[in-house]
Amino acid sequence: MVIWSLPKATPDRPHRLKYRLYCGRQGDCIVRYDNESGKGDHRHYGEQEEAYRFLGAPQLIEDFKHDCARLAGWRWEE
Repeated sequence: MVIWSLPKATPDRPHRLKYRLYCGRQGDCIVRYDNESGKGDHRHYGEQEEAYRFLGAPQLIEDFKHDCARLAGWRWEE
């Protein structure tokens, strides 16, 4: 998980955050959340891509952790 704070908002990143959260196994993407320039907030499930409704960094991390647990069997310690 990598999250950057940007100096100013942009059309693709009105929340002033740039992020990349990745979960993979043996080089295969299981789930990835990112907001690369030109695409805005979205997530990948393997080869599929869909828009993601960004509600803040804490929710982003929680959604990512939930998908990692559901799709990859990860267990998170609190």
